[in-house]
Amino acid sequence: LTKELGFALGRRGLTVGLVDTDICGPSLPRLTGVRDEEVHSSADGWEPVSVDDNVSLVSMHFLMGNNRNEAVVWRGPKKNGMIKNFLKEVCWGELDVLLFDTPPGTSDEHISTVNFLQQCGGVTGAVIITTPQEVAVADVRREINFCQKTKVPILGFVENMSGFV
Repeated sequence: LTKELGFALGRRGLTVGLVDTDICGPSLPRLTGVRDEEVHSSADGWEPVSVDDNVSLVSMHFLMGNNRNEAVVWRGPKKNGMIKNFLKEVCWGELDVLLFDTPPGTSDEHISTVNFLQQCGGVTGAVIITTPQEVAVADVRREINFCQKTKVPILGFVENMSGFV
């Protein structure tokens, strides 16, 4: 859904950055059709992968070289460091919107992202995605509680895949 929101905003003329914070299971490169691309370094930092005229993307997938099908077995500190690099080392240029695709739950990726963004000026809010299965609804309850505890405003909820139940 992050991809769809990013493309929708891009079609409206906004410049959008997508950050795939699912370090161990990055999916945005596949979903956006840029799996064979790589992040390149420049004098200013890492260059995000251009998906179209208005949307660019950074993901762990692009940094894995020829090992893209291998598991990323990292614990919290290493994941935190990569997310920090996505925020500090990527030269995004002027963006209207920066969207984060996170794994389900309230793990290290969520805590790190919120902490780093709050240090850099704040978080506008979160859009919480769910599916109609009961286990997903339980995750959403925890995500709501996470947002309350970290003072992240909830902008809305989206039920995804409800037509597949």
